[in-house]
Amino acid sequence: MQLFYAPDITLPLYTLCEEESKHCVRVLRLREGDTLHLTDGRGSLHRCQIVEAHQHHCTVKVVETISEYGRLGYSLTMAVAPTKNIDRYEWFLEKATEVGVSRFVPIECDHSERRTIKHDRALRVVTSAVKQSIKAYHPALDELTPVRQLIQTPFEGRKFIAHCDSSFEKRDYLPSIIKKTENILILIGPEGDFSPEEIKFALENGFEPISLGEQRLRTETAAVAATVMVATINGM
Repeated sequence: MQLFYAPDITLPLYTLCEEESKHCVRVLRLREGDTLHLTDGRGSLHRCQIVEAHQHHCTVKVVETISEYGRLGYSLTMAVAPTKNIDRYEWFLEKATEVGVSRFVPIECDHSERRTIKHDRALRVVTSAVKQSIKAYHPALDELTPVRQLIQTPFEGRKFIAHCDSSFEKRDYLPSIIKKTENILILIGPEGDFSPEEIKFALENGFEPISLGEQRLRTETAAVAATVMVATINGM
């Protein structure tokens, strides 16, 4: 299945943007009458037939629409501090999208080694992963957000903070305390972990402290592990 992302799709005829048209006609060598699929990123999967195979403006006709294709039975927001090596953070975005995430929030923390992120580039990574893994839901990607601001933002669901500071109260193993269909927000800190002040602030604002296991994990590994844990509990 060839999947293209078309958030502005119109029915029944739609013309792909120049970049997607070029990929469709020149790279994949699709022609009039061939079938491809489009998603609006909001749950609709459209089976389409090419009616004009032009490399600059390929036009398709929608012949079938499947609503809520691959809809997750849960909602997961991953708030993760971007790593110093941005490639590692983009790897997390790609893999977490494949597994299933509703929203990404890059967070800036006291110990952050990276305090800027190219939002457009990160969004392209997410979109590419959506297409490669045949997803009809495109995760939201927020701008870089100070972690204290996010902690204070109202959230309808359970909120968790993963940290390694043993001076705080006991941390529960994430898979042992979550349930199916929950709306979940998970904070994952930078390479130097959250500061004690950030952890205290999160706990005072309703966040539950969690562990992801006995192993010491890199930021991006911890983030992917948490994503997989939530997906597994929900019947991945």
